[in-house]
This record gives sequence, C-alpha cells and structure tokens, in this order.
Amino acid sequence: MNGRIKNRIAIVTGGASGIGFAIARKFVKNDIKVILIGRDKSRLKLACETLGILSDFIGCDLSEIAEIPALIKKISKEYQRIDILVNNAGMHLKKALNDVTDEDFQKVILTNQTAMFSLTREVTNVMIQQRSGVVLNISSMASQYGLPNVIAYTASKSAIEGMTRAMAVELSQYGIRVNCIAPGFIKTNMSTLALDKDPERKKKVLERTPLGRLGKPEEVADAALFLVSGASSFITGVVLPVDGGNSIGF
Repeated sequence: MNGRIKNRIAIVTGGASGIGFAIARKFVKNDIKVILIGRDKSRLKLACETLGILSDFIGCDLSEIAEIPALIKKISKEYQRIDILVNNAGMHLKKALNDVTDEDFQKVILTNQTAMFSLTREVTNVMIQQRSGVVLNISSMASQYGLPNVIAYTASKSAIEGMTRAMAVELSQYGIRVNCIAPGFIKTNMSTLALDKDPERKKKVLERTPLGRLGKPEEVADAALFLVSGASSFITGVVLPVDGGNSIGF
C-alpha cells in the first residue's frame, strides 16, 4: 500500500485533535505530506510539532466561505498539487429540537455542510486538472439512525452522505474518487468526558455495540488510509461505518 501513496499531498480539516489528528498521523507515517486546516493556530502548531516535517498548517475559519478559493489557490501554488482532501472539521450542537433557533440551525449547516461543499469544490477544481484525486468525507452515526437533541448536526451529516454519492458519480470521469466514513462511538477526550458524565448512556452505547467497546481514533485512521490508497482503487461513493457494529446492533 505504501508505495502507491508516497509523496502525495493531503489536506485534513479539523486535524489538530481527535479523529482528524489520528488520520493526519496515519498519513504522515505512510509518507503522505499533510496540511492541517483549522481555526486554532496554537493547537495546529502543536499538532505539527508532534507530526514532524511531513506536516504543515494553515489557520482558517472555514465558515468564512468567501476565503476558501484563495486558501486553496495558495496551497495549490505552494505544493503544485492536491491529492487527498479529508473533510473532517465540524461543529456539534446538542439541543432539543424545539429549542433550536433558525440561527443555531444555519450556523451548524454553514460549518458542517456549506463550508465542506465549498472547500471540496475548490479542491476538486485542482484535482480535475490533475485527472486524479481522492475526497474522504467524515460523517457520523447520527446520519444512520435517529438520535434525539442533535437535529442540526444530523441534518448536516445526512447531507454529507448524500453529497458523497452525488460527488462520486459526477467526479468519477476525472479520475476522482469520493468516499465517506461514518464513525461510531470513538474514544476521544471529548466523548470520554461526555460518556463518563452519563453512565446510563455509556451503558446503552456499549450494550448496543456488538464488539462491546468504544472505538479508537486510530481505527478510523486505518479505514481512512485504506480509502485514500490504491488498495481501494475500485471503491467510490460508499459510506463506511467504523462503529464496532453499533449501527446494526440491537
């Protein structure tokens, strides 16, 4: 697998921590140059110090969508190509449906859906010229079945899965593959804190997961590496649950 992905350039959004960082680290270990994009420059800098010389970062608030074309133009000019885009950045909102304001809803949609579309459009403009590229979107179990109190987040992640299929069909003629990972309950600092505060929910999560545990960020990263590598060259338009069977558990 390594020989087919060496020296490629990847953009990973939201790559300073959690799943995004695990994906970036997996890429770097496999000789893929990674450019992290996120809002917090100090966290991005720290992440790059850990990742080493095959990493770089650009601080950018992707919800400022008017800035995205210039951002991608800058990256393309500096690195001459973009081979991989991982759309991982996003925001969460936990609120009862009837308490979600129009402003709340639109903010989540802008960050998780509209910005993802704008970034993908600009990056695939580069990939079209190359006649090659891979886009990997990160969805969520929230798009697989109904979860209470996350209506805006669910809407945005469901849209990402639909766009994955539409993009895959439209971009295949240019040698561009588009796939999606839907992580289940993954053990990050944020999820651990949330579940530890809610033992009943944690019990329900584990009981419903056939493998009986939370996933590791590295396990999502393993799936990501596969989907951007030549080992998956005949796979496009799929949504791959990486969830220990949670989405099929009873």
